[in-house]
Amino acid sequence: MEKQHIGKHISHQFNEDIESIRNKVLVMGGLVEQQTIDAVEAVTQGNIELAEQVVQSDKTVNALEQEIDEDCLLIIAKRQPAAFDLRLLIGVSKTITDLERIGDQAARIAGMAFKLEESNRGASDYSELKHLSVLVRNILHDALDAFARLDIESSVEILTRDKEIDQEYVSVFRQLTLSMMEDNRNIKRALNIMIAIRSLERIGDHACNVCDYVIYAVKGEDVRHMEQDEIKRAVLGK
Repeated sequence: MEKQHIGKHISHQFNEDIESIRNKVLVMGGLVEQQTIDAVEAVTQGNIELAEQVVQSDKTVNALEQEIDEDCLLIIAKRQPAAFDLRLLIGVSKTITDLERIGDQAARIAGMAFKLEESNRGASDYSELKHLSVLVRNILHDALDAFARLDIESSVEILTRDKEIDQEYVSVFRQLTLSMMEDNRNIKRALNIMIAIRSLERIGDHACNVCDYVIYAVKGEDVRHMEQDEIKRAVLGK
C-alpha cells in the first residue's frame, strides 16, 4: 500500500504549519462524517432534536472551511511552497470545499426529519435510506482515512465503489416511484425521501472527490475526468 508522508523542511515552523492544516481538515472531516450519520438517524428515528443539532453544527463546519482556507493562503504567501507541498495545499483547499458541501447535504437530509414528522411516520421505518446510507458512510470514512494517510492505492480503490452507490440510488428511486404510482397517499413521503437519497448520493460523490485530491497531491495527476482503467494505469501503473 503506497503512502506519502509530509517531508521534513529546514523550517520547523513550516512543518508545524502544514501539520496544523492537515489536522484541521481531519477535524472538519470528522464533523461532517458525524453529521451524515446523525442526519440519517434523525430521519429514520424521527429524532427532531438530533436533526436540529445537525443543522446547527453546519455553522462550525462553515467556520472551519473559512479558517483552513485562510491558513492555506497564508502559508502559500509566506513560504512559497513548491512540488508536493504546493499540491498538498491546493488539494486541501479543494477538499474542504467538498467537506463543506457534505455538511450542507447532511443538513438537508436532517431537514427531511421535520417534514417527514408531519406525515404518517408509522407507515414505515424508512428502510430505503438505510442500505444506501451505510454505503455512503463507509466510502466517506475510508476517503477521510485515505486523506489522513495520503494513501493513493486506497484512493483508487475507493473511486471504484462509487458505482455501487449510484446503482443503489437508482434502485431506491425506482422503488419510491413505484410506491407513488400504486398509492397517491405515498407521494409526499416518497418525494421527501427522494431528496434525502439524492443528498446521500451527492455525499458519495464528494467523498470520491477527496480521493481525487489525494492522488493529485501525491502523484501530480489530475484524475477527475478519467475512467477507472485510465486512473489505475496513470496512478498505479496497472
